[in-house]
Amino acid sequence: MTFNQSSYKEKMKELSVLSLICSCFYPETRNKLVCDNILMHYRTLPQLPDFVDMEVKSINKRASGQAFEVILKPLSPVSDAAHSLPSPPKRDISLDDIQKKLEAAEERRRSQEAQVLRALAEKREHERDVLMKAMEENSNFSKMAEEKLQLKMDQIKENRDAHLAAMIERLHEKERHAAVVRRNKEMREELTA
Repeated sequence: MTFNQSSYKEKMKELSVLSLICSCFYPETRNKLVCDNILMHYRTLPQLPDFVDMEVKSINKRASGQAFEVILKPLSPVSDAAHSLPSPPKRDISLDDIQKKLEAAEERRRSQEAQVLRALAEKREHERDVLMKAMEENSNFSKMAEEKLQLKMDQIKENRDAHLAAMIERLHEKERHAAVVRRNKEMREELTA
């Protein structure tokens, strides 16, 4: 519980003027009055259970004001020694019980080991499937790339053959034209000669 400043001011108002004046001359009386008021304040709080023993200690370590330590001990019909729980009674463990427990532990160990092996096998199978799928996709990709390259090479060859055929045709055309021009020139020379 925190003892905030507003509740402290309220408690100080409850003190009489005479007790305040006396507290200036007799600090022990003031500490006792303040401690009694704090004790009374804590006992009137509704949410707290009843406490048999409550101790309020004044701490004079602060230069700015007073500090208090409140120690609450709960009301208990049984002594503090009775709070420790007794250990459960030890039962006699037979050799058969130990053997059964050992067999159960061995079975759990085997089951856990089998489960780990199953998980590893599933993981390997998944890795194998992924690898096979990757290889298949790679193979399909290389086949498609090869087919595209072959089509492109065929197209390039056809274009080159067509270009060569066109060049040969132009050369033949030029040769024919040159033959015609030569014949015409020879005819003119014969006519002029």
